[in-house]
Amino acid sequence: MRVEIPIANERRRQTYFGALNDQTKEFILREYNAANSASTIDFVKYLREKFCGQRMVLIWDGAAHHKAREIKAYLTLVNQGKEEKEWELTCMLFAPNCPQQNPVEDVCLHGKNVLRSFWYRLRSFSIVKWLFKFALSHQKFTFPKIDQYAPRSILI
Repeated sequence: MRVEIPIANERRRQTYFGALNDQTKEFILREYNAANSASTIDFVKYLREKFCGQRMVLIWDGAAHHKAREIKAYLTLVNQGKEEKEWELTCMLFAPNCPQQNPVEDVCLHGKNVLRSFWYRLRSFSIVKWLFKFALSHQKFTFPKIDQYAPRSILI
């Protein structure tokens, strides 16, 4: 007699938005339910609160939600009536499909390598998430490519 065993293989995932401050080498990490324009705007608002009153240059990886109509509208609202050299928030894109330019890729790889080092102890997804956040939130990152960019930039 054949016995069938139901297997639930739900794929769990967590979306993170991260930014690397080129001045302090601090990595700022926040969890979101999805990578979309609403989450992007929320994350940028968080960064603006964190660095209140400072002009910022965000250098993006070119994900579709970074170039969405809602993002452009938000940037227009923030920089309304100012000349480009006076914008509070400037966004630039890395070259398309070029993770070699983006230091955030190195930061995330560091987090993934920490997870790989402790794979045998990661018994639940909540532990995986905790360790990933811990690995990225409690140190300064000094990858050589960070210093290629303009001062006071935030790399996303």
